[in-house]
Amino acid sequence: MRIIGLAGWSGSGKTTLVTSVIPVLVQRGLKVATVKHAHHEFDIDQPGKDSWLHRQAGACEVAVVSSRRWALVHELGQEPEPPLGEILQKLSPADLVIVEGFKRHAHPKLEVYRASVGKPLLHPGDDCIVALATDAPLPQASVPVLMLDDIEGIANMLQAEALSLDQIGPPLETA
Repeated sequence: MRIIGLAGWSGSGKTTLVTSVIPVLVQRGLKVATVKHAHHEFDIDQPGKDSWLHRQAGACEVAVVSSRRWALVHELGQEPEPPLGEILQKLSPADLVIVEGFKRHAHPKLEVYRASVGKPLLHPGDDCIVALATDAPLPQASVPVLMLDDIEGIANMLQAEALSLDQIGPPLETA
């Protein structure tokens, strides 16, 4: 299993890019998994559904299983958010895992950048960023630049720069 991330500010197009590049990678014969970091409380259950009621009653984990898919919801309670490495170890085997978010973790990342978002570039302060995908030329970039509409080129870069789980590190120190 090899890991590559997408990092960027909210509104930069990370999810749009992930959903565009996954079909290209799958067409190449890769089994692709994703990990998405949510900055806010989220819930995959619908209020009133049985699994939601189980959690509301106090279950620490609830598995929902059908003939098409299954999901496991783990309540953290007062536990801290688990590190990325711990989550990656819980995944089923895949050829490539694309991590969306977790921008403070030490794994190779493609920065997704749009000047219109009004935020600074991340790559000058993160040496784990191996390339940049953007909607306009960035001659000041110190890493290779790909255009956001070059999905084949981005897929090539993701495959080439991904590292195995044992090669990625813990969260980066923050200043």
